Amino acid sequence: MAETEDEINDKEMPLLDHLAELRMRLIWSAVAFLACFVVCYHFAPRIYDFLAAPLAHALEARGEKPELIYTALYEAFFTYVKVSVFAAAFFSFPIVASQIWLFVAPGLYKREKRALLPFLIATPILFFAGGALAYYVFFPVAWKFFLSFQQNGGVEISLLPKVADYLNIVMKLIFAFGLSFELPVLLTLLGKVGIVSYAALKKYRRYAYVGCFVLAAVMAPPDVPSQCIMAGLLIFLFEISLFLVRMVEPRPEAENPTEADQEPGHA
Repeated sequence: MAETEDEINDKEMPLLDHLAELRMRLIWSAVAFLACFVVCYHFAPRIYDFLAAPLAHALEARGEKPELIYTALYEAFFTYVKVSVFAAAFFSFPIVASQIWLFVAPGLYKREKRALLPFLIATPILFFAGGALAYYVFFPVAWKFFLSFQQNGGVEISLLPKVADYLNIVMKLIFAFGLSFELPVLLTLLGKVGIVSYAALKKYRRYAYVGCFVLAAVMAPPDVPSQCIMAGLLIFLFEISLFLVRMVEPRPEAENPTEADQEPGHA
């Protein structure tokens, strides 16, 4: 009975059928992205206002006029296109992830599906949580810090931010924070299937810390405060991952389980 409950329900498929299934999943993912892009382009000015709001609030707090400039004739148009692509990728991510799951799930056993389903649900939630942390926590502090370097006396140092440069750093950071929050999901999943272990992660913790700083240097903007904050976040998430891996990693089976489980009084 245990074997029948854990078997793969789907029939075996030849290679061409697998390719056809992959093609269909890719098409659905592309359609979802394009649909989100069309909707997001319609609301591109509002999305732009939302992304620019942290900088606008920081400038208003200093008594300055909130504005972003562009120097190329076509830059404003491509700004809305870039904003629409970013928002479409963000909102279509759960749909794309579900299509990946629908393609992979038929080849999994029922116990593997039950094990992977919580990770599938947690992935978009943590991704959005990471983006929200960047927008609502990191941006106000970072923009206030950078604006403090303006100088009014003597030779003035004034900020004239370009809209393209600002949006590039904002979108990069939101995706960087979102992907960083996937670290516990990835390591916990690897720990559950036995690819990594708590002992191994703990042993190489110092190298993981170095890797966190390297990733922060790649993902964060090229300034030391942002990279240090990103590295600190990655290290914090790594420590959470250690705890989760320790909870979910397979335990070695007890020796002679039949004798260990035998009740008193039974021969």
